[in-house]
Amino acid sequence: MGSFEADVVVVGAGPTGLACGIELGRAGVRATLIDKGCVVNSLYNYPTNLVFFTTPELLEIGDIPMTSLNEKPNRTEALKYYRRVADHYKLDIRQYQCVEGVSGSDGAFTARARDQYGEVHEYRAKKVILSTGYYDLPNYLNVPGEDLPKVIHYYREPHAYYGHDVLVVGAKNSAALAALELWWTGARVTMAHRGTEIHRHVKYWIKPNIENRIKNGEIPMYFESRVVEILPHSVRLETPRGEVAIKNDFVFAMTGYHPDFDFLSAHGISLDPETRRPKTNPDTFESERPGIYLAGVIVAGEHTNEIFIENGRFHGKAIAAAIARQLR
Repeated sequence: MGSFEADVVVVGAGPTGLACGIELGRAGVRATLIDKGCVVNSLYNYPTNLVFFTTPELLEIGDIPMTSLNEKPNRTEALKYYRRVADHYKLDIRQYQCVEGVSGSDGAFTARARDQYGEVHEYRAKKVILSTGYYDLPNYLNVPGEDLPKVIHYYREPHAYYGHDVLVVGAKNSAALAALELWWTGARVTMAHRGTEIHRHVKYWIKPNIENRIKNGEIPMYFESRVVEILPHSVRLETPRGEVAIKNDFVFAMTGYHPDFDFLSAHGISLDPETRRPKTNPDTFESERPGIYLAGVIVAGEHTNEIFIENGRFHGKAIAAAIARQLR
C-alpha cells in the first residue's frame, strides 16, 4: 500500500480538475490530482472526429493560450493542449487510480484509491475537491438485452460498423454525430427517439445534415418511440403505429450521462430531491461536509447542460482562494 500526503486532494483530472490544481499551486497550496483514467479522460473518450462547439479561448485554463488550425478546436487539439498545460504547471497527477472513498474530517482526510493493478494507495490531505464530471456514467435504457455486448454507450469512430445494421438511440449531439458518421461510412443506420424532433441544441453544422438524411429516407427515424427489448439480431421498438421489430447488429444508446450521485451521497453531500443538485456555498463551492469542495459539472446535479468547460474552469479560482485563506 502506498501512502502520500498533500494539502489538497483533487478527485478528477479533467479540465476543471486541472484548473483547480493550477489555482491551488498559484496560491502556494500543494495539490495531488487523482483520476480513474488518463488526464482529461472524458475528452479522450469523445468521438475521434469531434469538433467543439466553442472557440479555443473558452477552453483555456491557467492563462495558457490554446491554438487551433480552424475556428473551432477538435478533440486531438484539445488533448494536446491539456497535456501541455499539465506539463507547464508540473501538476502532480496520479492516473488510472480510482478513488473508492474519502474518510476523516476537515483538516484530516484520507482518500483511498485503487490503481489498475489492484494496489491500494492512501492520500492524506487537509481538504478534498471532487471534480469527477459525469461522462463515466451513462443513462441506461433499462430494457431487456441492454447487457448484450453489441450495446454501446460511447461512440468513438465508425469504421468497425461498415455494412452492419445499426440503431442509434437519441437525438442530441452525440446521437446525431454518430448517426451521420456511421451512415457516411456505409452502415445501415436507423434512429429512435422519444421526442418529436431532433434536439434544438444540436450543433448548427450537424442539425440540417441529419434532418435532411431523415427527410430523404436515407436514415429511417422513429420519433415518439422507445426501445422495449434488444435481441441478438433485432430490436423491438414501441412506436405511435404499434410495435415494430427491426434487424440489428449494434445499438448505440446515446441517451446521455450523469454524475455519480451515489458517491456524493455516500460522502455526506446532500442532494436536492428534484434536481439532485448538491448543496454548496455559492461563493466557495464548499459542500455541506466541511472541507469537501465540488467543482465542475457535478455542481449542476441533473442539469448537466448548465456547466461546461467554459464556465466550470472558473470554479478552481474561487475554491483555491477559499482553501488558501483557511490554510494560512
